[in-house]
Amino acid sequence: MADGSERVGDLAEVIEVAREAAIEAGELLLESFGRLQSSQIGTKSSARDLVTEADFASERLLVERLREAFPRHRIESEEEVHDAPDDGAPRWFLDPLDGTVNFVHGLPAFAVSMGLWAGGEPLAAVVHLPRLEETFCAVRGGGTWLGKRRQQVSKTAELGRAVLATGFPYRRGELEHSNLENFNRFFYDLRGIRRMGAAAVDLAYVAAGRLDGFWELHLSPHDVAAGGLLVREAGGLVTDADGGEDWLRGGHVVAAGPALQPQIRARVEH
Repeated sequence: MADGSERVGDLAEVIEVAREAAIEAGELLLESFGRLQSSQIGTKSSARDLVTEADFASERLLVERLREAFPRHRIESEEEVHDAPDDGAPRWFLDPLDGTVNFVHGLPAFAVSMGLWAGGEPLAAVVHLPRLEETFCAVRGGGTWLGKRRQQVSKTAELGRAVLATGFPYRRGELEHSNLENFNRFFYDLRGIRRMGAAAVDLAYVAAGRLDGFWELHLSPHDVAAGGLLVREAGGLVTDADGGEDWLRGGHVVAAGPALQPQIRARVEH
């Protein structure tokens, strides 16, 4: 099969292992939520780009569970684990705590994000929101689910009726495109704009039809690998800002229902 799924195995088993691991990692995160000491919080690329001991603990748990269940799979995670490239092996993209700034500030919009890719295509995805007790799951060809409820993207076709989400890079003072210009192009024409502070949450909410669309620049694979599949399996379109397929590693993504996505993309510059 061209999509590489023959190297993955039973996707029902894969998604169940990932779902259980994400929930377990979420329970670990909640043990620290609202209880972090300053000594447990550090920075990465800038003073805005936070990392905590909870990020590392969650990642180590996820990696341990995946290594045990799928020893031949590769893992690419945000913090510590970045297996060497292997085009013949399925690859997990992990964000053990997407929305770390929210987490540190006691805001509930944070998630554990797990996306499995093979043959250049997303095959399985879990985005778990521990504080909100919601777990979004998808497998290729099987739809997107929140518990027993199948999810569907919004049918909104007009920007004037749309609520979109976006985000801004940590190093926004250093980059050529901070996304502020894109924000301004949409500002007066939308019903509303939201900034969740976690791309995995944004994409899950697009899949659920809570948001009509999402765009962002300067993203990493772990930010979009899972959420992009959620949107696609819920009937939406996911591309890079040029309308191509380089949204995993290209750094920019536009996701929305089929009627709205091209309209959003037409305004996004990168």
